[in-house]
Amino acid sequence: METDLKKIRKIHLIGIGGCSMNGLAQIFRSRGYEVSGSDSAESPFTERLAELGIPFTIGQKAENVEGSDLVVYSAAIKPDNPERVRARELGIPEMERSVALGRISEAYGTVVGIAGCHGKTTITSMLALISERGGLDANIHIGGFVEFLKGGTRIGSRDLFITEACEYVESFLTLHPTVALINNIDDDHLDYFKDIDHITDAFRKFVRLIPEGGLFIGCTDDPRVRGLLGEFRGSVNELTYGLEKEYSPDYYPENVRYDDYGCPSYDLYFRGEKCGRVTLHVPGRHNMLNSIAAMAVALSHGEEFAVAASALAEFKNTRRRFEYYGERDGVRVFHDYAHHPAEIRAAVDSGLRTPHKDLYCVFQCNSYTRAKTLFCGHQGDCFAGVKKVLVPDIYPGREKDDGSVHARDMVAAINEATGNALYIPTFEGISDWLKENASAGDIVVTLGSGDVYKQTYKLL
Repeated sequence: METDLKKIRKIHLIGIGGCSMNGLAQIFRSRGYEVSGSDSAESPFTERLAELGIPFTIGQKAENVEGSDLVVYSAAIKPDNPERVRARELGIPEMERSVALGRISEAYGTVVGIAGCHGKTTITSMLALISERGGLDANIHIGGFVEFLKGGTRIGSRDLFITEACEYVESFLTLHPTVALINNIDDDHLDYFKDIDHITDAFRKFVRLIPEGGLFIGCTDDPRVRGLLGEFRGSVNELTYGLEKEYSPDYYPENVRYDDYGCPSYDLYFRGEKCGRVTLHVPGRHNMLNSIAAMAVALSHGEEFAVAASALAEFKNTRRRFEYYGERDGVRVFHDYAHHPAEIRAAVDSGLRTPHKDLYCVFQCNSYTRAKTLFCGHQGDCFAGVKKVLVPDIYPGREKDDGSVHARDMVAAINEATGNALYIPTFEGISDWLKENASAGDIVVTLGSGDVYKQTYKLL
């Protein structure tokens, strides 16, 4: 039986230190609920909770849920967690994180779901800054840490909710979008999806959630998104954007220039009319596309171009998106969350556009499934232009090693494509190799969604 949130007073969140759960806690409190939570360790997100006065405990104990009317838990929290066990004993209803996000979305008049296999965190973060600086003033939920928000959530005053819409395990199908943006559709999360057709069908279901009179915003550069735009033409309103003019997007750039740090500027056009000049201080062609997506959302919801452009000029990357970590012996070290070939191409593009002598990459694959399906096939060319790709052992993530794939197999595939990969099992070994081979003026970019962001400090 579905829980009636109107009858709920107190909500307890297990795993409140996660980026999405932290945001849910803030949104629930903004809507008048009493909120508490617990997590196994402190994090920047729990620091933000402390600043906001939202109570939480470190350590998960059965008594933490007592007195609650609803328990919300993240996917990492298993049924045998002591707080979940106690909730069932007391008859307290439980709700998984993505379902709770979907229920929250029901409460807003306008809900914008930012979807796509790549770029959705950056697009949503850009919209958060535009909301901070102008009249958009949206409530925003982001799946990453944004410095100016001190987390991943913005509480706004308008009846407008903008959220990342994650395709993994089709969790975005719990949302109630009136506007759906799809940036791209790619072959990721193949531990859940059977193939690219399965992934595309999930996005098709997402578009079907748009009600009559709603809006589908799609990137025409992506062939699968173009296909969906064609399928739904006439049944929903459509707005398009892209870098490639041959596909006739509504929003597109002209007169593109890159500065000495690889950051683009461009004139934004809408259906043949110039809107104005946009200057970014984040590198890469992919960030130009992300900014045009953010513009399409902001301008279609009444924001002034000058305000949105000014906010984009201030925008800095979210954490783990080409983030500068430091320097050792004149070698600068950056980290990027990129873990899919398309994302790696974008991160490498940013690196190549950043002033340097030689570019080195350290790639830690975080999934045996990804290693087999994405990096032992035909996509090793994503490291083209890199002097050397250093590959440590695979980070297991959610999976167990069944012995069917090894980091050496990825190295062989990359070498078949570009001939620049080297297997070094540990980050200590990688640090030693770089000390011997990299020199002042070079840059190192570490890549992956496992614990590589922590291991990166060993290179410094």
